[in-house]
Amino acid sequence: MDRPFLQTPEWLEFQRYTGHKVWRLDDGFIKANIIRYDVRLGQNFLSIPYGPELNMDLAEDGIKNQVTDFVKTIARIGQEEKSMFVKIEPMHDIATELLYRNGMKLRRSPVDLQPHATVVADLSQTEDELLDRLHHKHRYNINLAERKGVTIGTSGDIDTFWSLLQDTANRDGFRPHTRMYYHKLINFFAEKKGKIRTRLFFAYHGGDPIAATLMLEHEKTAYYLHGASDRADRALMAPHLLHWTLMKWYREAGFLWYDFWGIDSAKWPGVTRFKLGFGARHIEYPGAFDYVFKPVWRWLYHWAPR
Repeated sequence: MDRPFLQTPEWLEFQRYTGHKVWRLDDGFIKANIIRYDVRLGQNFLSIPYGPELNMDLAEDGIKNQVTDFVKTIARIGQEEKSMFVKIEPMHDIATELLYRNGMKLRRSPVDLQPHATVVADLSQTEDELLDRLHHKHRYNINLAERKGVTIGTSGDIDTFWSLLQDTANRDGFRPHTRMYYHKLINFFAEKKGKIRTRLFFAYHGGDPIAATLMLEHEKTAYYLHGASDRADRALMAPHLLHWTLMKWYREAGFLWYDFWGIDSAKWPGVTRFKLGFGARHIEYPGAFDYVFKPVWRWLYHWAPR
């Protein structure tokens, strides 16, 4: 797998563009993007999404000193910003262990900001191999969508995506980002023409858009960040054909991985079953940990009625 796009300088630049205060720490061995999130009552917390990253090949003899210096820097930033806590969500257990052993007293967080589990399709396989890995109901639904005349295309129509997303959010009971956030996410990387790119793809029936995905591309991985569909047309199974078409398209474009970006059978059972049906590899991450500065405020933030 490629390094997480959430820990790239480009993603940090995007976070600054959306109004967040950010920091970038990099001593060669340990790297971290740090993002400040402001919440109610004048409080804030810091987040290190899918980080910090450790480059063991560049570890010096004084690895303990490097980690200790990192912990001290994080503590200083947290205290200067009067933050409730720093939320750390590493991709590997070794990062958590090194931080804890060198002075960062971490507590398991009850809230993840990033997915703690995902499924990733290996696009280095042949198309037949990928097809064989699909659940038989997914293969049936893909064929059904094709027979019903569903087609796939790309478009920059943010308004249509936003309309479909609102319908999906109301149906499934989640709160999306603002329309302006998606506008910035889609356009920011297109204008920068850097290592990260975002695209909108739609499924159409009779010329009408009935499903959509917002994809993010970084190095050799395509990430399915956000999806939406029209409830009235759910019998057409457009999302099945949409993702299968994109898996084939990204494979032909030279990508190696298709990350469905998050599963949770407790929170999103239907979405989780849908993603698992593509036969991709299930990956677990250590989860979220909090480095706490204000215990009472942290408790209120996580547990008090909102």
